[in-house]
Amino acid sequence: MAACVVYRPLSAGADTLPIIDAHSQFDGNVDPSRIIQLMGQAGVVQTILSARGRVSPEQVAALAGQYPRRIVAALRTKGGIYSKNKQKYYVQLSKQAAMPAFRAMAEVIMWHAAKGNKADKVVVFPTDKRVSAALAVANARKWPFIPHIEYAAAGAEGDPILSALEVLFDTYRDQTFLLIHMGQLPFDEVDRLITTHRNVGFLVSHSNPVSIAKSAQPWTNLFDGDTLSPRWLTLMTRHPDRFVLNFDNVFAEHWGAFYLDQVALWRKALAGLPHDSAHMIAHRNAERLWRLDPH
Repeated sequence: MAACVVYRPLSAGADTLPIIDAHSQFDGNVDPSRIIQLMGQAGVVQTILSARGRVSPEQVAALAGQYPRRIVAALRTKGGIYSKNKQKYYVQLSKQAAMPAFRAMAEVIMWHAAKGNKADKVVVFPTDKRVSAALAVANARKWPFIPHIEYAAAGAEGDPILSALEVLFDTYRDQTFLLIHMGQLPFDEVDRLITTHRNVGFLVSHSNPVSIAKSAQPWTNLFDGDTLSPRWLTLMTRHPDRFVLNFDNVFAEHWGAFYLDQVALWRKALAGLPHDSAHMIAHRNAERLWRLDPH
């Protein structure tokens, strides 16, 4: 087990760097006031947040209305009605899309490994109508579209999924695609996708030693100890517009020290980047992509 990272201010610039969490979730066991408290404690100025479990879209919309500068409501896609391809999924998608409170869309599952008793294995090919329906909404509203693939865990199933995704990247050239959790991709594949597709970027959740120490999943690790590894540092410095900071909290155990430790770790990592690159990854890319007010 890796030791928890204890936050220490590195410099005035690093300490005050605004951070936007571009994708997190909460279920019925998480008190929304806890989210706001922790954001304040960590210096996270805004969170793009979606529902999980028994939390309704209306609850997320209400939270965003209560904290308009802190919470951005993200339309929910996943759940049993999605994985089982129920008609209710399309009804819920259309209902949320018509609600002005929603200003983003949560991840869309394409390959998801089973996670104990927390989540089942889900495989939905990128050409499936469930994906097409969500993509049509994101494209119409000019929201980033967030594919969820776990390439490393998928093994032989990963390459066909990634190849089909690349067809989408080429077909929808005006659409931004952000692969959550770095897609669980190795460095060479990330580098290739950045070079090949101008509309592809990466959400960095779980790709750090704090998260990896708590998981048996083969997440991509961007770090060497408590700083970015040299090749990832170089790539992120060269292409800072392609990386977006997020944490993808979901359950009560995520909304606590686990979250604070990751924010602290990322603050230290971002302090090692050029000033403009650090600000792009920490908040400016999210502000640009989701048309948020600047911080």
